[in-house]
Amino acid sequence: MNKKYFETIKCDDYEIFNLLYHEKRVSKAIGMNLNLQDYIYPPTKQLLRCKLIYSEEGVLDVQYFKYEKREIKSFKLIYDDKIEYSKKYLDRTSLDELFNKKEKADEIIIVKNGFITDTSIANIAIFDGSNWLSPKSTLLNGTTRARMLEEKKIFEEDITVTMLKNAKKIALMNAMIDFDIKENYSFFR
Repeated sequence: MNKKYFETIKCDDYEIFNLLYHEKRVSKAIGMNLNLQDYIYPPTKQLLRCKLIYSEEGVLDVQYFKYEKREIKSFKLIYDDKIEYSKKYLDRTSLDELFNKKEKADEIIIVKNGFITDTSIANIAIFDGSNWLSPKSTLLNGTTRARMLEEKKIFEEDITVTMLKNAKKIALMNAMIDFDIKENYSFFR
């Protein structure tokens, strides 16, 4: 049976955001180009999260959900050297299991082989006082991260836990929140 994948695509006021980057990731996942514009028709003007499910057979389903941003102010570092999520698999069991270890924190930051990777829902960047840096060792190359790298607004770097804890600010990046800077946040042990 073919593996299933999904894309989370932002739709607002009937506009579809970052479609080129989503199409590139779909192509990389299944080795075939799909024109996602042919499948996405936002049903309302409101801010929607479009979930496009696909496999090597093509687009399987398109769903729309009203989007409400989750408030994230605290993080727990979760160490896992075996986690693998290089493609946006529909089955998120491995990420969900790590997320369930968050305890009182709002979100997790996954540390793999001694380096910062991602949160359960977003890529991350740190501000070192001069530049925004994003981990070379991401679990998933997100579409917003790809665009920010291409625009030279962020730069890849191996990021250690010490670098994370010494950062002036951090930012979360995904298709729905774009580049969301966090200045007041905490870490749980």
